[in-house]
Amino acid sequence: MAIEDRRARDRAVRRRLIVTTARKLAEAQGWDAVTTRRLSDEIEYSQPVLYKHFSSMDDIAAAVAIDGFDELAVALAHARSGAATPEQALRQVAHAYIDFAQQNPALYDAMFTRATTLHFATTEAPDQLSAAFGELRAVVTAIAHDQDVDTRTEVLWAALHGLITLTGSGRLRPQRDSDRLDLLVAEFSANA
Repeated sequence: MAIEDRRARDRAVRRRLIVTTARKLAEAQGWDAVTTRRLSDEIEYSQPVLYKHFSSMDDIAAAVAIDGFDELAVALAHARSGAATPEQALRQVAHAYIDFAQQNPALYDAMFTRATTLHFATTEAPDQLSAAFGELRAVVTAIAHDQDVDTRTEVLWAALHGLITLTGSGRLRPQRDSDRLDLLVAEFSANA
């Protein structure tokens, strides 16, 4: 049994190394730089070892994304927990969401922009996806009253994602980032 346990631990360590290295490469040089050849060189394992853990680069990117959803959920929960009012919680969560995306552009790309095999809004969605969405849903629930909380949460998420995407591609005036986010939060709170 001890040999099997050690093999399982070694396998988990190799898998974590692959995911961590893929993320570091993507953040430093973009997802186009993340190839199985490059990963195998970086981690000093052969490409077949990579394929023992992941069937494709898409699976590696999905594993990176799942880590990202876990981190996003923690960041949003932290932002929400320090708020005195539901409106303040919404503002802090919105700011934390934007900050997360801006500080981790390649990770955010893996989570929300790249083609993925991850299932969203289904029972097959990984727990980490549901937890991140749940944090957004929690702030909306506190201000939504009798309105459709899930739809309002999806609209908030879409608006935040739109701000991130348009700002990241240089299509919005950068000096107005905070004003746009404050306006979104104010409008969202007022219409609850």
